[in-house]
Amino acid sequence: MTLPMIALLSLLVLMVVALIRHQERATAIFGGAMLVTIAVGWVSTETMLRNASNSGLMTLVMLVLISIALEKTSVLRRISSALFSPSVAGSTWRVMGFSALASSVLNNTAVVAALLNAVRSNKFVAPTKLLIPLSYAAIMGGTLTLIGTSTNLIVNSMLTETGHAGFRFFDFTLVGLGVLVGGMLVLYVMTWFLPSVPTEKSTVNEYFVEAEITADSPLIGKSVEAAGLRHLDDLFLAEIIREQTIIRPVARYDVLLAGDKLVFSGNVEKVMVLKQFPGLNLFADENGLATQTLTEVIVKEDSVLVGRTLKSTGFRARFDAAVVALRRDGARISGKLGEVRLQPGDFLLLATGPDFAARPNIAKNFYVLSGVTPDDMLAGWREKLTIWGFLGMICATVATGASLFVGSLFLLGALLFTGCLTVNEIKRRFPVEIWLIVTSALCIASAMASTGMADWISTFAGTSLSGHAPIVTFIGIFLLTYLLTELITNNAAAALMFPIAYSLSIGMGVEPFPMVLGVAFAASASFLTPYGYQTNLMVFNASSYQLKHFLLTGVPVAITYISLCVFLIPRVFPF
Repeated sequence: MTLPMIALLSLLVLMVVALIRHQERATAIFGGAMLVTIAVGWVSTETMLRNASNSGLMTLVMLVLISIALEKTSVLRRISSALFSPSVAGSTWRVMGFSALASSVLNNTAVVAALLNAVRSNKFVAPTKLLIPLSYAAIMGGTLTLIGTSTNLIVNSMLTETGHAGFRFFDFTLVGLGVLVGGMLVLYVMTWFLPSVPTEKSTVNEYFVEAEITADSPLIGKSVEAAGLRHLDDLFLAEIIREQTIIRPVARYDVLLAGDKLVFSGNVEKVMVLKQFPGLNLFADENGLATQTLTEVIVKEDSVLVGRTLKSTGFRARFDAAVVALRRDGARISGKLGEVRLQPGDFLLLATGPDFAARPNIAKNFYVLSGVTPDDMLAGWREKLTIWGFLGMICATVATGASLFVGSLFLLGALLFTGCLTVNEIKRRFPVEIWLIVTSALCIASAMASTGMADWISTFAGTSLSGHAPIVTFIGIFLLTYLLTELITNNAAAALMFPIAYSLSIGMGVEPFPMVLGVAFAASASFLTPYGYQTNLMVFNASSYQLKHFLLTGVPVAITYISLCVFLIPRVFPF
């Protein structure tokens, strides 16, 4: 290996280490690596600009933007109401089936967000029997079509950059159906071992509520028991914060003082009981917002709130809302509510002002689960245009073989012209992270070509692997990609592994199509932990699940998924 090849290999190793340690900063890591390749002369600015405007990448970006309009239709909401019945088996299969089919053409995170509240509030089946199946089925459903997941589109954009025609819309479908059917059968069996926690108990002892004793409160000088705060219905006084001191556990004889912060945990539906105590104000009261109607939201992964405290964000001014309570994946939260640093997936219960629903930053920072319906939802002819326009684009692409880029371009233009999608929405939701990661990955692939690493890998494959069956290399690439997607992120794993898989297949003299298809399938799935994929994190935070429940269900599903992919891909698309 030459010195530039060794330097590039070192850069790739550093990237993997950094992604494992700082998964949330994948965009910065890829962007930094791209700048290094340009700075040392491995990639020219002209090549970088060509990569940034790659037709496959632009198709991905336009489809993400089109999905914004689809999310504003009522399709998911209307269908979700028919998913549940007294039959646990029937409800499970309907939830898994609809989640998978919807995720084949829509963003799976949006699908899970849309169904999450319906699953949690259904009156027939315990949500803990349905939430993991909802997430896993959405992940597997994304493998059914070219547009089912951003990972497929990322691999497609990198494939077209090599001069190949790219994937057709249904190239994933035969393998995806086999994987989906087998995975859902195993998933259904494993749901028998999931806990059955009734809906009304799933929120108890999870939300974190803060109230303050005012200076003129009649509770001052009384013990906790005498004040009537010891035996509240479904609310537990967990701690008292007095200046810089935390009193925990709280004893019945502890005396209350002015300015004490009382931290309760329990069922947030009982939070209004605290309003019955004179001189006891909720955290949201200082913002002057009524708490009669509460809105539940989830903090998004790319929210500006992540890593910051409520007091430092200017929450009321920014969102016209105040936080009443907070919940985090079943974990205990201690200290003042305003000083808790928010994390992706945190549940917030908000008291909202009249301007909340109209604020343009709500969709960027939260998934709204209940209480408020944003006033930009589509209805009437605009809703029909969005749905039928999307279906028409897919049918035209499949029937005529026309470019998905052209179809997406015209549909996006129509949505903008008719007001189904606004410029402000595009500004807020433009997938900067995906665009930068793919552009950087294409630049790294270009650097591999200019330094000779791609040729070196091809030569290595042609000499050292020539005596081995292609299936051996395929399995190795598949397992390595799957391991990376569990350790870092699915998009990052696909971006890193594509150039290696492609160079190996060229060097071995075999068709690269099944090899890179394996990268797409391996990078599209993460079942083992609640932190490996955003839909897993969402259902983890919405329930009383523990890590063991994901391992118990995820390990058999992962083994089935890997086995079926390794068996089906080379048979549907021979080397």
